[in-house]
Amino acid sequence: MAAQMPVEQAIPELREALRDHGSVVLVAEPGAGKTTRVPIALLNEPWLGGKKIVMLEPRKLAARNAARYMASTLGEKVGETVGYRVRMDTRVGPKTRIEVVTEGVLTRMLQSDPSLEEAGLVIFDEYHERSLQADLGLALALQCRSLFREDLRVAVMSATLEAEPVAMLLDGAPIVRSEGRMFPVETRYASRKAEGTIEAEAAAVVLRALAEQEEGDVLVFLPGAGEIRRVESRLRAALADRAVDVAPLHGSLPQEAQDRALAPSEAGRRKVVLSTAVAESSLTVQGVRIVVDSGLMRVPRFSPRTGMARLETLPVSRASADQRRGRAGRLAPGVCYRLWTEEENRHLAPVGTPEILAADLAGLALDLAVWGVDNPEDLAWLDPPSPAAYNQACELLTELGGLTEEGKLSPHGEQMARFGVHPRLAHMLLRSAPLGLIEEASLLAALLGERDLLKGDGARNADISLRVRALRDGGANVDERVRTRLLSEASELRRSLESIGAASAPPAKAAPVEDAWGVLLGFAYPDRIGRRRGPGRYTLSIGRGAELPGGQLLAQAEYLVVAELDDQGQEGRVQLAAALAEADLERHFASSIRLEETVRWDAEAQAVRAREVRRLGAIVLSERPLAKPSPEKVAEALLQGLRQEGLAMLPWSRSARQLQERGVFLAAHDPAWPDWSDAALLDTLEEWLGPYLGGMKSRSDLQRLNLTQALESSLTWELRSMLDREAPTHIAVPSGSRIPIDYSNPEAPFIAVRLQEMFGLPDTPRIAAGKVPLTVHLLSPAQRPVQVTRDLASFWSNAYFEVRKDLKGRYPKHYWPDDPMEATATRRVRPPGS
Repeated sequence: MAAQMPVEQAIPELREALRDHGSVVLVAEPGAGKTTRVPIALLNEPWLGGKKIVMLEPRKLAARNAARYMASTLGEKVGETVGYRVRMDTRVGPKTRIEVVTEGVLTRMLQSDPSLEEAGLVIFDEYHERSLQADLGLALALQCRSLFREDLRVAVMSATLEAEPVAMLLDGAPIVRSEGRMFPVETRYASRKAEGTIEAEAAAVVLRALAEQEEGDVLVFLPGAGEIRRVESRLRAALADRAVDVAPLHGSLPQEAQDRALAPSEAGRRKVVLSTAVAESSLTVQGVRIVVDSGLMRVPRFSPRTGMARLETLPVSRASADQRRGRAGRLAPGVCYRLWTEEENRHLAPVGTPEILAADLAGLALDLAVWGVDNPEDLAWLDPPSPAAYNQACELLTELGGLTEEGKLSPHGEQMARFGVHPRLAHMLLRSAPLGLIEEASLLAALLGERDLLKGDGARNADISLRVRALRDGGANVDERVRTRLLSEASELRRSLESIGAASAPPAKAAPVEDAWGVLLGFAYPDRIGRRRGPGRYTLSIGRGAELPGGQLLAQAEYLVVAELDDQGQEGRVQLAAALAEADLERHFASSIRLEETVRWDAEAQAVRAREVRRLGAIVLSERPLAKPSPEKVAEALLQGLRQEGLAMLPWSRSARQLQERGVFLAAHDPAWPDWSDAALLDTLEEWLGPYLGGMKSRSDLQRLNLTQALESSLTWELRSMLDREAPTHIAVPSGSRIPIDYSNPEAPFIAVRLQEMFGLPDTPRIAAGKVPLTVHLLSPAQRPVQVTRDLASFWSNAYFEVRKDLKGRYPKHYWPDDPMEATATRRVRPPGS
């Protein structure tokens, strides 16, 4: 029988909570034994009624090992009382009562049986990791309990979790706490920021730790399998003559390699385990007294801006760092070496970002559609998915045919959901069958679902066809462990196609395929088909730019499909792609090609250009002049050009400009008058200018316009009368002359008139129903201003006499009377009869 574990002291309280409330939140520190002891302790509870316990683990490796360990404590093999289900690997039997599941298996169980009749308890282990599938599984389980199964129990377990929000989500569930069995761990920080690669830093610290610590094995946390391989290579070379074993640990390793990493060291030897975050919580690596933490993790991040997901290497949260450190204190006092400084530690985020807020939601949207939910707001979430990211996921599913235009699950989407892979890959697999490309699609889906199997320089080439050949044939630059696993996954995918009848169906009569990899990749990524627009530069159908690193043969392709693209800047770097033959594009993606008539203003030509354009999203495939464009669209484009270029493009005559200025003046003084400012005229071009644009399509055509007529025609008879009455073009002066009024300044319209023509006029002329005095520019006989006034009476009384003296000296033959009010106004040198 296994040794007593700390969590067992909390079992009575746990039983009581599940019996009375039906839900519970268990917070148990690392090493408490919650993963392997709780399911067995609850197996014979009366409220379970002989039904199964289903426990969701966020990682395949942890799920398999938890099931094996529990089975061993019962003296059984996996598949008897305790079994597991993970994607492409199931070990359950007719007597199985505890099922450890992961990777969406719980979701598919609920979708196939919404009442989950065989289960009496669902446990969500390590919920603090906040995997997308854990959040989805909990939301579906809660709705299952609400709609069908009031007796279904739910337990959420975690080592580092803010328990209160989860308890509230579970209708106020009790919170049970269990102290772990933890020895003190000394934390040693780096004295400076890392300057070299993380691999070099990690290897150096491991060697130092082995030298400083006499006992115990070493657990090293690294962000991914690539870093693990490189550190492994360095350490094997440095430790070749020492009794130290180096063991990698990550989910893609064969089971025997994982077992070696988790097992205790042989007598007289020490062990260095190089692990991803998989060893952070659920797994226990025997014999560890030393932890070396890179402080990095690799997580998927989705960008709604580009519609693309990628793996990012990010700093861990403080909660994760503390979890990792605790691994050194399970058996005895230990030490944790952190490859970052204390100052950097203070800037770590307290907890990680839930995957549901940062990941691609296409799979989630498809799962909800299968469940029958259109809106995620219908479910209870600890953190609901982002509406923008979720809507974008639904748009992709609609493009793939998984959802109808109304947002409902289609028959094609129902088949897609049965594969347990990303909807893109499921769609590609289903589309491959009628073309007889099942073998190729299965290989490609396996490749796209995993990390690169190429090593060395080959990994830098973006051409996916190189990977397919390497997967089929092997080679010196191929990671054989990865290749073996991918071939197994490809076989499983082929069997999945057979299970739904797709693989057995005879290929339908279809157009030939010139390049299978480009066509298949196009099925998976129709939004990332790209067309060449320069050496190594492409425009993708989503409108984003993409660039291939220089020197690659793939960069000569006119069309390609991008599977992986970084999300940096405007021109992302292509990391994985396939060439797409133009004939294949036309044959197999014809339903996505749109024929558009574009009628737009061409600023360079200063004319409207009408074209017939065939396009795939943002990619223009071909275009030609449109013979008979719609007159309405031409006029609309011409008006758009006017808005871009401004009113200066129109043929403003002097009378037209004066007419506009008179209107602007009146609008400033009478609310009944329409706004004729340049901005307002641009806004209302359709109303006053549109009727005169028939047959016109260029700037030169516009020169035929009569703007005076166009503006006047927009006025009612009443407004025209008001314009002539209150903002006349001319005004009569005492000499009999009709002097034009200048309205260029609507605040101060003015006339310019020789002083002698104004004799006898006592007051300043007024317009706008007498509300606005004109500014009078009084001119000399030589037409030069001698006085500007808006108060003519004051001028005659005061300034006139000084002006008269000056003018009389310069123009002695002209008439300069002593009393301007009694004098006769004249346009001549002297008044008539003098």
